[in-house]
Amino acid sequence: MGRWGITLPLTGVPVLDHRESVAELADLGYTDVWSAETAGTDAFTPLALAAQWAPTLRLGTAIAPVYTRGPATLAMTAATLAEVSGGRFVLGIGSSSPAIVQRWNGVEFAEPFKRTRDTLRFLKAALAGEKVTREYDTFAVRGFKLERAPERPVPIMLAALRPGMLRLAGREADGAITNWLGADDVPRVREELGRGELAARIFVCPTEDADAARALGRMLISTYLTVPAYAAFHEWLGRGEALRPMNEAWASGDRRGAGALVPDEVVDQLVVHGSVDECRAHVARYAANGVDTPVIALLPTGADQRDLVRALAPGV
Repeated sequence: MGRWGITLPLTGVPVLDHRESVAELADLGYTDVWSAETAGTDAFTPLALAAQWAPTLRLGTAIAPVYTRGPATLAMTAATLAEVSGGRFVLGIGSSSPAIVQRWNGVEFAEPFKRTRDTLRFLKAALAGEKVTREYDTFAVRGFKLERAPERPVPIMLAALRPGMLRLAGREADGAITNWLGADDVPRVREELGRGELAARIFVCPTEDADAARALGRMLISTYLTVPAYAAFHEWLGRGEALRPMNEAWASGDRRGAGALVPDEVVDQLVVHGSVDECRAHVARYAANGVDTPVIALLPTGADQRDLVRALAPGV
């Protein structure tokens, strides 16, 4: 097994209560800690803490939206985290979603591909210590230069779901971060990415109560996969017909009914569940199919999430 990541913070565990768990991750076989940013913790603070608690783990954002921080602020934050982690930081950026960007942060969600591409190009120059004065398609920067540029290059990865962004990640970034895909979808995504690292956040629900796991999975799938970018992603992956009833119910306002229309086979493809041994083996299939860095996103089961992190470790 190569890389093996975990998403932090864990559900229901206060940020500062992660210290003991983070400190033992490397001994358990984990190589990476990745953060998420929606409406809970920000993407950077948990990683800054983890950098002090675990001296060897790689740390990554999955992802920091390109709209909700100005380009210079994003560069400064990345440079700081690279410094406090001793160069173990990977900056994952992406367009995020209209709800997070526009409804919650009051920023127009316009031209997401171009905004992500422009931010990537700016960050590559800024984090290399260059003074940037440039008119990009979606913003302009005049005379910005980091006072404390990173001593070593900061890898930048793009959140990517479909061919255009995957190809951009392969051409200009250090890799791609993807989400909500099944193990058998990996070869198609890998083919479009080409070169570069492929990381995948994998939703894992370690319980042998299949009905409970599927009920949670249906709720999450109906919430996420009705977002236009994810709907298009699964249309491209071939799940368009299977998910059409869900999408139609959601569009009509029947949010509760939408979840009930997600087929079992789709849930089983996109949410890993079963015993901890079965879950660990299923995650390993993603790696076998071409994911360089599988990143477990642990779903709540009622068990102590810190115990489940230990049980799901590759070294167990």
